[in-house]
Amino acid sequence: MDKINITQQSSLGLVWFAGWLFTLGFLKLGFWKGIWALLVWPYFLGSYFAAFGG
Repeated sequence: MDKINITQQSSLGLVWFAGWLFTLGFLKLGFWKGIWALLVWPYFLGSYFAAFGG
């Protein structure tokens, strides 16, 4: 019988969580925008940096 190995990768989740925390602090988002940023934190960063024309 073959052995089955299950590997759990959590590095992507940690990167997502770190990005969300960075967004909350960097943009000084309020509570409700912080909750919304759980799903769309790249949008908040993109719109912030787009304002600088970069």
